[in-house]
Amino acid sequence: MTGKQKATLVVLLGAQFMFAIDFSILTVALPKIGDDLGFSIDNLQWVVTSFALMAAGFMLLFGRIGDTFGRKKLFLFGMALLTVSSAVGGFAESPEVMLVARAAQGLATAIVTPSGLALITTSFEEGPLRNKALGLNGALLSLGFASGAVLGGVLTDLLSWRWDFFINVPIGALLFLGGIAFIRESRSDIRPKLDVPGAVTVTLGLLAFTFGVTGGERDGWAAPQTWGALLFAAVMFVAFYIIELKTPEPLAPVRILHANTVKWGNLGGLTTFSMESALSFLLTLYMQQVLGLTPFQTGLMFGFLGLGAFLGGTVAPKIIGRTGTKGALVLGLLIQAVMTGVLFWLGDAMAVSIVAILATTFIGGFGHVLAIVAYTVTATSGVADHEQGLVTGLATMTQQIGFTIGIPIMSAVAATQYGPLTEGVASVAGVLKGTTFGMLVDGLVVLAVALLILVFLRTVGGATTSAAQQPEKQPAVN
Repeated sequence: MTGKQKATLVVLLGAQFMFAIDFSILTVALPKIGDDLGFSIDNLQWVVTSFALMAAGFMLLFGRIGDTFGRKKLFLFGMALLTVSSAVGGFAESPEVMLVARAAQGLATAIVTPSGLALITTSFEEGPLRNKALGLNGALLSLGFASGAVLGGVLTDLLSWRWDFFINVPIGALLFLGGIAFIRESRSDIRPKLDVPGAVTVTLGLLAFTFGVTGGERDGWAAPQTWGALLFAAVMFVAFYIIELKTPEPLAPVRILHANTVKWGNLGGLTTFSMESALSFLLTLYMQQVLGLTPFQTGLMFGFLGLGAFLGGTVAPKIIGRTGTKGALVLGLLIQAVMTGVLFWLGDAMAVSIVAILATTFIGGFGHVLAIVAYTVTATSGVADHEQGLVTGLATMTQQIGFTIGIPIMSAVAATQYGPLTEGVASVAGVLKGTTFGMLVDGLVVLAVALLILVFLRTVGGATTSAAQQPEKQPAVN
């Protein structure tokens, strides 16, 4: 890499790492935030959900806007929004201000993440340099997610939960200035009209889908607001698909949505992100309610997952060079599946369980990030530069949806095994049975997707290919 490429990569990876930390940094601090600002226990989850709704709902739209109007401009706007909203969150004195700040942080994530990833893919040609850049990006994403809980616990214990927000202000300002100095503007040479009907339907669909899934655990999957939101999401997705078939300049061309690499790569990404976030949640319950660890000790335990993730990201390009993206994606998913599934045999013995968790999360974190890098390379390869914002928007939207849906789904799976509840609380034995069962199901889901990708992801001569690289069939004229 040239010196300017290195500086550009530092800025872009710093932003991605910062947003990954933001997703999990408030987890440990939520009870304290609720006490200080007056959140009721059933509304406290909106501190997390408001962020996830905005991040997932607007990701694809802003990926396309970046293609059209300039990715650097969008990156800088998003960093400015994050910096300001973080300051607002730190000074919040009411639930309403807090939720507005968190929603704005989620919107900033939707703006910066696809534009940042598209800037990476357009700054480095396909091949070893891009793979190395994406490898570091994947490592820092998972390291940020794992270390966010640790950092949040330290800041909350030593200073205040408000510093979970304030820490973003100087870092965001530095990254904003670095973006001005080092990032070159990148936009599509072809500037299609913005597909407003497509943008509205897909954004509403994603918002409703995320709302429905996050509400399933809270209100129950049979609650009208849960299935109503999911039904509305299905209607919006069907409408979006029909619009994209008929509009002359679609937001998401069907050719891209049907591309073999885009489809199967994003399925791999959705699976690895959703099941790893679910595993972190299940392990948190297990370590605190079965083993009796404190939140700070729990956060430190996840440090081993972060170390394995960072190692996986640094060596992933070499593994991809030897096995191809398909081989690396399948291998990463298999490692994650096995290391998750074996946790089914955890018991309540402190020493044995801690050693088992440290070993499996370290190795599983390695496989998880190997899968992240491989899916990112797979889902963004063989696509023209003017569509990089679209495919990177899809890839980053996949990770946000994965982060959002994994926890409520696996929480519901674990709850089927809790047994009788006393005032809404499961016994230690019930939590042990529920969390370990959830880990087994988690591992089996990852294993099933790994096998599907092994069978259906197409390769030619060892290199993963997409439908975008194949001759395109002309649609029939009605």
